[in-house]
Amino acid sequence: MTELPRTPSFRLDGRRALVAGASSGIGLGCATAVAEAGAHVVMAARGREKLEAAVAAVREAGLSAEAMTLDVSDIGAMRAAVAGAGPFDVLVNSAGLARHAPALETEEADFDAVAEANLKGAYFLATEVARGLVEAGRGGSIITISSQMGHVGGIDRTVYCATKHAVEGMTRAMAIEWGPKGIRVNTICPTFIRTPLTEATFDNPERVAWITDKIKLGRVGEVEDIMGAVAFLASDASALVTGTSLLIDGGWTAG
Repeated sequence: MTELPRTPSFRLDGRRALVAGASSGIGLGCATAVAEAGAHVVMAARGREKLEAAVAAVREAGLSAEAMTLDVSDIGAMRAAVAGAGPFDVLVNSAGLARHAPALETEEADFDAVAEANLKGAYFLATEVARGLVEAGRGGSIITISSQMGHVGGIDRTVYCATKHAVEGMTRAMAIEWGPKGIRVNTICPTFIRTPLTEATFDNPERVAWITDKIKLGRVGEVEDIMGAVAFLASDASALVTGTSLLIDGGWTAG
């Protein structure tokens, strides 16, 4: 009798997940995805009121969640909060910032703010979660929401692209370092996703024309397009996946 292989589980029962930037948009989608897979999710964001509303919505759906006020760019406070609440089996970092402008018009303050959130904050959040896993002697999954702009360039997005390209390199180096400890490190790289934060882009006809011309599937992304990828990378279904990028870009980077 032929013995069939078994599909690995996408379930996260009994695991604890930290989702940063979880109060709305992609982050809320990520938190919902891991909670629906059975994880207890600690939802983190800077704004308490909006975060509490998001946590309440997740709980009302019968899922397990709690709130953590967290600013990933405040490294000292972030480290203390994560160390005190961890260890976490899963990290999904959706916290980030964009201040788009032509390169010649970029202000130093804008450069610093974007780099602090997208790169420095991401770096030290990942290392703090990894530290907790190493000290606990267990593996885990670290996922950063990067961008297709970590693989290509974009109009008025020089600083944003710089930070996302850096996140891609950071992820590969961390995967090499932490792989022997059973910690997987990956990125998810979406195209333009329709959220409240991207409405200004979609209100610009020139930008919409540029976007729709680049996306081969002929539509912009929705938050739901990210959720399956998060569940996959967080779970044992991706047990041999590390140091890579999952592009959810509708074919943008295909050429």
